[in-house]
Amino acid sequence: MSNQYSLSELIKTVYSLILTKITLPNARLIRRPIYIRGRKSLTGGNGLTTGRFCRFDLSGEKGRLFIGDNCEFGDMTHIVAHESVKIGDNVLLASKCFISDTNHGCYRGSTQDSPQTPPNQRQLHSDPVMIGDNVWIGENVVILAGTSIGDGCIIGANSVITKSIPDHCIVVGNNKIIKQYDQSTKSWERYRGHSS
Repeated sequence: MSNQYSLSELIKTVYSLILTKITLPNARLIRRPIYIRGRKSLTGGNGLTTGRFCRFDLSGEKGRLFIGDNCEFGDMTHIVAHESVKIGDNVLLASKCFISDTNHGCYRGSTQDSPQTPPNQRQLHSDPVMIGDNVWIGENVVILAGTSIGDGCIIGANSVITKSIPDHCIVVGNNKIIKQYDQSTKSWERYRGHSS
């Protein structure tokens, strides 16, 4: 597929490329506008390409968000990393994805937050997120705190990930694994394990 840019789009891309090499020299192309709060929390990102209007809300402490090599994020990707979000190599995110290791409040266990407390006054709780290598994440996917996605997974558009997913799986909806790659047959087979 060949991209044909209009003159105005070409100028915007060149402008973004120049700013990329000044601000994040190891990245490939960071399209503008982009919002990064807590920049020193971001590590890795060699060969990173982003779409427009991406937003990274980071704690500001070193090493909270790690992005592997040669990742591509679509427009309006939003990542929240207060404890740890690790994204492997060659990860492709479509547009409007949300990844967060943080919740406003606690809703299980012995110290749960009350619904009478305004959400922005509830204590932040975080739990690490891990995304493996060679993962493809479709449009509008939400990946929540305390989850991991194994290597080689495909996460279907509009999925919500609230549990850990093993390597080489295709997931749709709410954590529903429908296929897993079989190394012996070299094909995607119907998933026979337990899926929620």
